[in-house]
Amino acid sequence: MTKKSGTLYGIGVGPGDPDLITLKAVKILNQVDIVFAAASTKNDHSLAVNIAREHIPDSATVIKLKFPMTRDKSETRKAWKEHAHTIIAELEKGRNVAFLTLGDSMTYSTYGYILKHVLTLAPHLEAQTVPGITSYQAAAARLNTPLVEGEESLMIVSGVKGGDRLRRLSAKPENIVFLKAYRNVMDIKAAIDESGKYPSCVGVKCCGHPDEEIVKDIEELSRREPDYWTLILTKQAINNGSSDE
Repeated sequence: MTKKSGTLYGIGVGPGDPDLITLKAVKILNQVDIVFAAASTKNDHSLAVNIAREHIPDSATVIKLKFPMTRDKSETRKAWKEHAHTIIAELEKGRNVAFLTLGDSMTYSTYGYILKHVLTLAPHLEAQTVPGITSYQAAAARLNTPLVEGEESLMIVSGVKGGDRLRRLSAKPENIVFLKAYRNVMDIKAAIDESGKYPSCVGVKCCGHPDEEIVKDIEELSRREPDYWTLILTKQAINNGSSDE
């Protein structure tokens, strides 16, 4: 009789507050044999594991997979493939495993790359993805500011290239979220100012963490030491409640 393979669960643990982990994620964590999470090659720290720690039972083995913090795509692809093989080996033994990722499991997540490699290398295996709350959703809630209303549009932008993507847009969306803004806050602010369309602009550092900070003066934010967990919310106008929605 052929042994049944295990299931891979991709779990978004939210932006930082352990109370924001979904009930479904908690139920699955209490059923899996192994919990995988990404860590840097420079240390053994995993923020995702720390967030989910109280929900991981003692019976589960926690394995931190080392990923190089580099822009060398050949190095990152090598790590994704190696770690996909590690996960596949456990699944083939019939073990159910979870892969933890910050925020949402399908939004700028390491899990997304791992999932593609696992299903490419072993398409017969089963995978289930559990969504999580993103940093920008949590930030909007923290600010009591709707992300999008009525017929408005919302654009999620990587801030890795500064404000270039905003500059290239001929039609500007009503609402924009800049993620990964930490090293390019000054250029993002410049692009926002150049557009002349976003009077409301707020920066949020480490949303959901003990050292969370809301910075309403983006000029001040641009002068600070860059922090990786920095996002910027911009709105063309503050809704006055007159929408028909």
